[in-house]
Amino acid sequence: MASSKEYLEFILGQLSELEEITYRAMMGEFIIYYRGKIVGGIYDDRLLLKPVKSAISYMPTATYEVPYEGAKEMLLVDEFDNKELLAGLFNAVYEELPTPKPKRKK
Repeated sequence: MASSKEYLEFILGQLSELEEITYRAMMGEFIIYYRGKIVGGIYDDRLLLKPVKSAISYMPTATYEVPYEGAKEMLLVDEFDNKELLAGLFNAVYEELPTPKPKRKK
């Protein structure tokens, strides 16, 4: 099942406290970027984040979900209606996320 554009718009609204939130559509789902780094994505209308240490400590009771068959588990954000929690969570994980590799020129 693909994610809906309505759910994406809702999540983007919840993240409106943060600057530089972008997304990219990919195979019916959405990859979420924060200040140029991949934080997670929206898969089957679920907000999932990379399970970095800071995210795990910020949400110690979060469940792990598989975004799609064959993928690594990610953390399910089930308190997506709390804007302050989301902003704090994204800020907490930012430093721990890898910097994207520069794209090769053809």
